[in-house]
Amino acid sequence: MNFFDVKKPNLGEEDTEKLFSSPNITINRIVSRHLGRSSWYNQDEDEWLLLVEGEAELEFESDIISLKRGDTLFIEAHKKHRILSTSEHALWLTVHMANAL
Repeated sequence: MNFFDVKKPNLGEEDTEKLFSSPNITINRIVSRHLGRSSWYNQDEDEWLLLVEGEAELEFESDIISLKRGDTLFIEAHKKHRILSTSEHALWLTVHMANAL
């Protein structure tokens, strides 16, 4: 498997592929193509993400964060957020970590 061998989703859509999963960790590869404003996410697990390619803008309840190629971000569980926009080809690596408590 090569991380960069991805199928290109339609404009305004994204494709998520689970690369690894265990009881406490899930790793995904996500390809976004000119994605617009998403619904709000309120996840039960922590998320660490790497924007491998492209640009994206995320909104939190009190902040907007612009990401570019190579940027990373940690999002705590239950921190509401959504995507405002992505570039033509945004390639993400996300790691979701369930609380072990």
